[in-house]
Amino acid sequence: MNTLEIVSILVGTAALFGWISARLLKLPITIGTMLLTVGASLLVANLARFVPGVHNWTAIFAGHIHFESLILHGLLPLLLFAGAFLLNPEELTREKLPVALLAAPGTVICFLAVAGLMKLLAGPDISWTECLIFGAVISPTDPIAVLEMLRRVGVPKAVQSQLAGESLFNDGLGAVLFLTMIEIARGHSPTFWNVAGLLLLQAGGAIVLGIAAAWLISMLMCRVDSYQVDILLTITLSLAAYALADAGRLSAPLEAVVAGIALRHFNRQKPKGLIADERVDEFWTLIDELLNSILFVLLGLEILAVSFNLQTVRAGASAVFSVNVVRLAVVAACVGVVHLVRKGRHRSVFTMTWGGLRGGLSIALALSVPAALGGAWIFGATYITVVFSILIQGGSLHYALTRRHRKRRHAAV
Repeated sequence: MNTLEIVSILVGTAALFGWISARLLKLPITIGTMLLTVGASLLVANLARFVPGVHNWTAIFAGHIHFESLILHGLLPLLLFAGAFLLNPEELTREKLPVALLAAPGTVICFLAVAGLMKLLAGPDISWTECLIFGAVISPTDPIAVLEMLRRVGVPKAVQSQLAGESLFNDGLGAVLFLTMIEIARGHSPTFWNVAGLLLLQAGGAIVLGIAAAWLISMLMCRVDSYQVDILLTITLSLAAYALADAGRLSAPLEAVVAGIALRHFNRQKPKGLIADERVDEFWTLIDELLNSILFVLLGLEILAVSFNLQTVRAGASAVFSVNVVRLAVVAACVGVVHLVRKGRHRSVFTMTWGGLRGGLSIALALSVPAALGGAWIFGATYITVVFSILIQGGSLHYALTRRHRKRRHAAV
């Protein structure tokens, strides 16, 4: 099976399931697409028991898709850059305190607390190192599946900005924590200064690279009157700088986020009309929506690669419980701190807790865990958590907020 055939199947599946989601299921496209893909994958897997040809075709198709590489080194650079570049900087500035609390200390607390609960609940055969790696894998949030729905039902922009800002920054921090834990597991001395130095090198280097690359691209965009060239320059920034960070063993996800935010900041300092802002924004909005649809098809297909056994199911159930309990505690603490500092703030513990979904980055990181470090159960538990968060959390949040929105409309009438 060649590349064109694989891409055609993925795009066609995303289009068909997206149509069914929007036309029949009335669900957010991302949630509906993943639900249908998981269902179709399970149906194909069961048919394969009775129809050998289906089994062979499925094995060939899945074998030609390198999920880790496609997500981590294909879709993720573009998705992270698009999310950061399209984020409203004024809203992000207004919500900098809750975003900073959730993205930095909140992510670290989630990483440690989830690891501790997994060690307690997931079984005696799982080591502390494996639990810490899993904590790093599952700590980044991914609200892509709910942001479109939050906008549609009129959730306050502050809540939307908090979820989006937290996700963008904790993706970078989560990747740094993951790389640090892998280095430690491979024999590096786990002293405080070694860990702190590795974190500083990976995060600090990524931030410097992202800002420098964005400044250069912004300067080049100012010197040409062509929206096509502007778009090509932004694509170059999203891909080339990410690849450079990855090659330099820096946090490539963090670099992509910083580059997107920095480019938006630098461009806004330039006289209006000097850069084709509207055309560039329209392009990245379209890229964000299209690639997310394809990403959720890939996430649904990944169920074919999960080895379901007693250890995986127990670890997955433990992970779902641990992640949500810790998320509730972290969000409640952060919201409490923000409320103390800024009186009268709208509290949204439920939306922030249930909307902190896990997604593509966690799957990609789990796929890169070596088998010797618990890769099998970590991937299985991560996949179960991601499916639960997107389908159950995302679906129920859609239902609850839509129902609340309808009640408000009726009350207003």
